Amino acid sequence: MAAYSGILRGAARVFVVDTVPERLEAAEKIGCVPIDFRKSDPVEQIIKLNDGMVDRAVDAVGYQAVDASGSKEKPNVVLDQLIMVTRPTGGLGVPGLYVPADPGAPDEQSKKGHILISFGKLFEKVSKQASTKADPPSHEQGLSLGTGQCNVKAYNRYLRDLIISGKARPSFVVSHEINIDDAPMAYEKFDKRIEGYTKVLIHPNGPLEKFEDS
Repeated sequence: MAAYSGILRGAARVFVVDTVPERLEAAEKIGCVPIDFRKSDPVEQIIKLNDGMVDRAVDAVGYQAVDASGSKEKPNVVLDQLIMVTRPTGGLGVPGLYVPADPGAPDEQSKKGHILISFGKLFEKVSKQASTKADPPSHEQGLSLGTGQCNVKAYNRYLRDLIISGKARPSFVVSHEINIDDAPMAYEKFDKRIEGYTKVLIHPNGPLEKFEDS
């Protein structure tokens, strides 16, 4: 939905980084450029396809981000990649969930909620856009950072009107519609990222057709 919002707001190009085929296919269908991070470094892929860095970047993953293998938790990887792929004076949005403690984290620091990110790092990726041959440290890039949950009350009526007018069709994210009895099965498949279960709509009172026909 973050990608779709970018499309609705008029972004010239939106890149979606993921590794689940169904989610990448859904992103492509709405006009985004799919980036599979298992194939190669997503930062390099985006900069090559965009002929440069991006203006805005969003972390919609959070502390459960994984490395290139897709199996090992690496809570700082997305934040690091956002810093590397966003141009000087650009903006970073972080609605992804980060917690004060994560017992399952891969290192002691992350277990305490201390996420190490590259604010003081020199970036090779910036060299083409830097005014000198030396890459600027991140604090000289002037990046803006916003965090927290989406302010739903500020946007719900706006989205409602876009849906009513036909300009927005967010239902494309729904991959399956099920009865409530199938919820445990669907959740398991969603958790394992199998059989295309990405977003599931549950009808607690049975299929809609049952009521439409009566």
